[in-house]
Amino acid sequence: MNILAPVRRDRVIAELPPCFTKGAALHSRSSFHPKVVGMCQSQRTGTVGFKISKIIVVGDLSVGKTCLINRFCKDTFDKNYKATIGVDFEMERFEVLGVPFSLQLWDTAGQERFKCIASTYYRGAQAIIIVFDLNDVASLGHTRQWLADALKENDPSSAILFLVGTKKDLSSPAQYSLIEREALKVAKEMEAEYWAVSSLTGENVREFFFRVAALTFEGSVMAELERSSARRIGDVVQLLCCAAAAVF
Repeated sequence: MNILAPVRRDRVIAELPPCFTKGAALHSRSSFHPKVVGMCQSQRTGTVGFKISKIIVVGDLSVGKTCLINRFCKDTFDKNYKATIGVDFEMERFEVLGVPFSLQLWDTAGQERFKCIASTYYRGAQAIIIVFDLNDVASLGHTRQWLADALKENDPSSAILFLVGTKKDLSSPAQYSLIEREALKVAKEMEAEYWAVSSLTGENVREFFFRVAALTFEGSVMAELERSSARRIGDVVQLLCCAAAAVF
């Protein structure tokens, strides 16, 4: 992990990346919100123009959380699986609409005995990635509880949710079709965006994390716009109150 590494040229996002399937997408827009584009063009994106979003990755033991992160951040796949103890994290830098931006990816343990340790790191997440194994229907069923645990430490109205099925390379077309139907139902129930990936082959991994980066960046800028708008409204109210006090 190298927090100070410069932005790689292949981590530049100029357009909103597409969703995996419109059947369970947070939205089907093909471009960033006009307000976000305008704010970035006018460089009104914070005092230093640099943003970090905390992303937590949760799910059962052995569903492939660490492999998913390592495939994107390090472009590696390790067959010799070692369970995460507690938590680990990686920092991945992007440039979105000309603004430096980083994803802080928190890889949490799936073992029950480490759950209390991992849950202490859930707080303050801008996005929650709930991972399951496309070849293990039980792990899909468990995603509801993982989400419930994560939302105990986060505001449900502000955290962006992603439901991700891993090990797509191990599924036959018929098997995948069956579990995808169930996964789409769960994703809609959660109000999460659904993706299916393979950390072994790299299928959809880059596209998925670019989508995460783009949507969390957009959410961050929109939240900043709302805060600045609220401050302006507050200033106007204060001025009106002062003027009224002066009159009386």
